[in-house]
Amino acid sequence: MTKPQPKLRPLPAFIFMTRWLQLPLYLGLILAQCVYVFHFWVELKDLIGAVLGNEAALQHIFQAVAVPGAPLPEKLNETTIMLVVLGLIDVVMISNLLVMVIIGGYETFISRMNLDEHPDQPEWLSHVNASVLKTKLAMAIIGISSIHLLKTFINASVYDAKTLIAQTGIHVVFLLSALAISYTDRITTLTHNESH
Repeated sequence: MTKPQPKLRPLPAFIFMTRWLQLPLYLGLILAQCVYVFHFWVELKDLIGAVLGNEAALQHIFQAVAVPGAPLPEKLNETTIMLVVLGLIDVVMISNLLVMVIIGGYETFISRMNLDEHPDQPEWLSHVNASVLKTKLAMAIIGISSIHLLKTFINASVYDAKTLIAQTGIHVVFLLSALAISYTDRITTLTHNESH
């Protein structure tokens, strides 16, 4: 028989209840997710339209992949398609990041979702905590940064050396930050396990 939970005093109960103030933030992120879904389908529709010969869709695609200072492409080629697809992958990765923040954050900071028996429960959610969420977010940011860096390198002839070095440096900083977060979490976990 489970022990009844002791009733919280009024002030701790009020402070604990304030965690629900985060709920509108997560609902806002869900709306942001809807915007990304809409953006994804607009870009995909235009890519398919451009392939099928729709001139308006083709011009939209050229504008979407245009780099300031570079001439617009004149026809749909492999590089243009690759840049559009990388943009779509970028949207998907940011969307994945949003899902991790929404579900993981709600589960960690607001309330349990009780998904233990649900067949679609994400694998990572069973052991989610603030440090796991931090590591997963860092990895997702590295993935997004990689796509942006690849897009820059595809158009490397348009950018000056300073921009290329700066973007590469920022990406390296993201990598080192993720390694530092992972290393710190590993030390914390080992210390916690040794203390038990």
